[in-house]
Amino acid sequence: MQDQMVYVAAVTVLGVLEQGYFSLQVIYARRKYSVSPPSITGPPEFERVFRAQANCSEYFPIFITIMWVTGLYFSQAVASLCGLLYLIGRFQYFQGYSKSALGRLAPLYFSAKMLWILIGLSATGIINYMCRLNLGVDFLQYLMGFLQV
Repeated sequence: MQDQMVYVAAVTVLGVLEQGYFSLQVIYARRKYSVSPPSITGPPEFERVFRAQANCSEYFPIFITIMWVTGLYFSQAVASLCGLLYLIGRFQYFQGYSKSALGRLAPLYFSAKMLWILIGLSATGIINYMCRLNLGVDFLQYLMGFLQV
């Protein structure tokens, strides 16, 4: 099992490191703009960094869960690639939002697309697995054989 999920695990660790980086950026912004905890308001420059980190944190559990489900029931390689692209999009989102509110939009749309792709692939993988268990039919195997012809 470990060798089957090592890439998804690696992307998970990268995601955790990215979340840590975002949190550190909020700490640095608090110091730079003199915004002491528990306050979450201050200059717009601080508030953008704070919101970027909060937004990324809000979606992280959804991302991790759906990436693992995709890796387990669809494809580890596809899940890892989509996960890596999602993390790149979130990094660009964080940097763009930190500079200006409009700077977040393109990376936000990109990372949302990656998340929806993961959701679709995970649902496909689960449905296929349930069909294999209950009906003895593996639609993905059939589709892959059909595409190779």
